[in-house]
Order: sequence, then C-alpha cells, then structure tokens
Amino acid sequence: MKLEAKSLGWTARSRRIVQDVSLAVAPGETLGLIGPNGSGKSTLLRLLAGLLPRPSGTVLLEGQPLSTLSKRDIARQIAVVEQIAETSEALLVRDVVELGRTPWLSALAPFGAQDRAIVAEALEAVGMDHMARNSWATLSGGERQRVQIARALAQRPRLLMLDEPTNHLDIHHQLSLLRLVGNLPVTVIMALHDLNQAMGCDRLAVMDGGRMVACGRPEEVLTTARLAAIFRVQATRLRDPADGATVFRFQCREA
Repeated sequence: MKLEAKSLGWTARSRRIVQDVSLAVAPGETLGLIGPNGSGKSTLLRLLAGLLPRPSGTVLLEGQPLSTLSKRDIARQIAVVEQIAETSEALLVRDVVELGRTPWLSALAPFGAQDRAIVAEALEAVGMDHMARNSWATLSGGERQRVQIARALAQRPRLLMLDEPTNHLDIHHQLSLLRLVGNLPVTVIMALHDLNQAMGCDRLAVMDGGRMVACGRPEEVLTTARLAAIFRVQATRLRDPADGATVFRFQCREA
C-alpha cells in the first residue's frame, strides 16, 4: 500500500509540533522514523494515520485523500500500535485481540470461525497464545505491547504503523518482533529510538524540531556528522564480522 504526505503539519496551543513534512512510502517498504525526544516522530505517525484533528497538508492513501475515507475504511487498511495501550482491564487477552476484527464485522457479518482463526494466528505470531485466557490487568508492560501488536495483526492491515514497538520488551522479544514485522507482507512505518535497530529498515526519515531533515537509506542518512549534530553523540561505525552488517558504538559528546 502506497502512502504519501504533502506539506503535512500540526499545531497545538500555538506551537508547531510538525512542520511541512512531505514523503512517499512505497508498497511493501519499511520506513523508520527516528529523531531525538520531542522531535515530532510520534505526532507525525499519528498524522499519517489520520488520528489528529485539523492537520495542515494532505495524506494520500493509494492516491486518495485520507480525509475523504470513513474511519471504518481507514481501519480496514491501517493498523496503529501506539506507545500507551488504552484498554479496559476487565478484558481477557483474547478479547483485546478480537477488537482488531471490529472493522470487518457487521450485523450481516458477525464474529465467526474465520475471525477466531485470525485471532489465534495473531496471538501465536507474537508468542502470546498461551496467555489468551489471562486478564489484561495481570500483564506486564512488555506482554501488553505484544498483545496490542497481535490486535493490530488481527486487523489484517495493508499498512502497519508502530510507535516505539520495542519499548518494554526484553532483547529476545525485541529481535523476534522486528523479525516478525520485517517478514509481514505489508507496508510498515515505525518510530524507533534504537538506531542500530533502525539500520534494518529500508529507509529512514530523520526528524528534528518538528521537521524532516533527511530521508534515505540508513547507511546514507546515519552519518557520523548527522548523529553528532542531531543526537549529540559521537558515533563509531563498526562492521559485524559475522554477517557484514553495520553497527554503531555511541559515546556522549563532550559538553
């Protein structure tokens, strides 16, 4: 699924949070949004998903303005996993994931066997099938994150947006999640803090002060000069002898 943003911006309380961002994401591409805290990554992600009111500029989904689509139509194509999961604590894990099927249900198409199979598949994909009957209230932060990702997968979206998806996860589940997302036959946009993890994206968009200051392949975008200027770190580029992958070692810049 192709998504485009043209001169996208958003202002809150007279403060410009995102300013004049234009980008295009190709079908099947994984785009990483990176930048320091407060750079506008999460806001941009929500704007691209159509979750914020009265933005400036335009978001196009397969060439059609997002503003012309109904919420149900958007939910059938885009699934969003935000950092903070707002879910009733009275629900079971399976109930939360079943919410992902809502855009596809109606009086003529109630929840049925196919929906149950999709929910079971989503739970298995994130390694939470054994906790399907557990209460949401008993889950750790990492477990809740995995359940919310399962809910998004149950939507069967063509475009998946994730805001800091590896937050709260231990290293094993971080790597498992990134591998899972990388193998999905969908377009992916995700905000990331870990720059070494971001190296696995097809392209990176760098945010700073609400503006997109660079967009391109990771090895082109993450230069030592840019890392010093935007992230205020000294970076040493290393090559993993096991597979030749580029990794960074970071040190704080001297004040």
